[in-house]
Amino acid sequence: MAVGNRVRFVNGGDKKPKRLILNAFVESCSGHQSPGLWRHPDDRSSNFNSIKHWIDLAKLLEAGKFQYELCDLDWKSMVLITASGMFIADVLGGYDVYGGPKNLTPAIQSGAQWPVNEPLAMVSAMAAATESLGFGITISSSYEQPYHLARRMSTIDHLSSGRVGWNVVTGYLDSAARNLTNGASQAEHDERYAMCEEYMEVVYKLWNSSWRSDAVKLDRKAGIYTDPTLVREINHEGKYFNVPGPHFCQPSPQRTPVIMQAGTSRAGKAFAAKHAEGIFVSAHSPAAVAKSIADIREQAVKLGRDPSNIKFLAKFCPILGRTQEEAEAKYADYVQYGDYEGALALFGGWTGVDMAPYKDDEELRYVDSNAIKSYIEGLIKVAPDVNGGKWTKKTLAEHIMVGGLGATCVGTPDVVADEMERWVREGDVDGFNIAYAIMPATFQDTIELLIPELQRRGIFWDDFHVPGGTYRENLFELKGQHEPLLGHPAERMIWRAPKEEARGTKTNGTNGYTNGYHYEEEDESLDPMSMQLS
Repeated sequence: MAVGNRVRFVNGGDKKPKRLILNAFVESCSGHQSPGLWRHPDDRSSNFNSIKHWIDLAKLLEAGKFQYELCDLDWKSMVLITASGMFIADVLGGYDVYGGPKNLTPAIQSGAQWPVNEPLAMVSAMAAATESLGFGITISSSYEQPYHLARRMSTIDHLSSGRVGWNVVTGYLDSAARNLTNGASQAEHDERYAMCEEYMEVVYKLWNSSWRSDAVKLDRKAGIYTDPTLVREINHEGKYFNVPGPHFCQPSPQRTPVIMQAGTSRAGKAFAAKHAEGIFVSAHSPAAVAKSIADIREQAVKLGRDPSNIKFLAKFCPILGRTQEEAEAKYADYVQYGDYEGALALFGGWTGVDMAPYKDDEELRYVDSNAIKSYIEGLIKVAPDVNGGKWTKKTLAEHIMVGGLGATCVGTPDVVADEMERWVREGDVDGFNIAYAIMPATFQDTIELLIPELQRRGIFWDDFHVPGGTYRENLFELKGQHEPLLGHPAERMIWRAPKEEARGTKTNGTNGYTNGYHYEEEDESLDPMSMQLS
């Protein structure tokens, strides 16, 4: 818990302020990051099977301005907090490491991200009930053909009027792979990223190079719905995918959904530097993420991207009270409903480490496992005040029960806002994914208690920058910026109409591409594929 030490001027001087983002971090399950808290009398997360549950949440968030960026306020306020939308996590298998192998009982019994529904299904309903809220959707590239995913994302981009993002994941759970690979082994980590690199090339071609922007004519007199000369195959033939095309959907409002990512491994950072527009990070302190953030921004510059066009979001669980005592009492109330076994099931799934062999009060930095010792030493370094620096199995489980592994801040709106500013200053984050303790009370508290404090400081806003706009317009605070920005690989593939080129567009989807193939050679030292495979 951080108290005081307010840092208002992050960038210094009178420079343009960094704009931050708030997302509601959810999953189509009960509890999500707070195992067992579905039992709390005020929690409603177990209603996730109801479409009304999701529509009501979307309306709440939009009314509370949980949307992307903010219009310019006082340039002398160096932190502007904006809100973004709903970031929807997903997994394709249960957490079965704890007490395993293949032991799903703790997760099933406690409801620790079990059961989990498919995330895309409820988005169109939420989009229909809102006008400006954005939706970031987690979908794995490892178990679905790119042609099919491109069609699904184009469809939801149309139905939402361009308010969707794709959180690109490669999958990591063996429990998922066992059910989705027809008995084949799951590819190794770096190979999954290599496959994903080609996957992105395919979907970018389908979204951007297959249809010219003016292909749809709807000429009733001539009987021409779409001009067939303005639709072409992509003829992709690669190591992992052969996709002739053309894309089965006409260009959607954004063409390419906002690309999000969550990996900070070596391969993950290389992927992020090339593709990501939003990156999710999770740690106990800003110092633990600062190096990875700086590294990705530096790699992005080498690839010709503006590093400020990559937004970093830290997981953050606020436990708010009107007084410090009220906030601490609320936390104590929450933690009594947490599920010990469920917390350790989540930890096993997230880290691959089985905590079952260890005693509840055994100090973990002294155990035989190098993996556990290394992890705990990292926790002690960034969170030295937790249990006096003595991390036991019990301490670890209790820490996960409210908000999961990551930053949980207990305090008044002033204390929580101070801690957010510290993350901006020390970690260079651009915003936060707000993980709930209980649903929807955590989001209600954020809207009713925290946002007024942020507004009082001049670091929050009153309305959407582009009401009814696309996700990307509000993310980058650029009206009319529906498609990826210059420097992004998808932007270079866009096949534009001549009139759009005449207005100053620098690319048309055919510069360097023949039916989607890039024929210019890039500097080998900047090839993200090589970095991922090295």
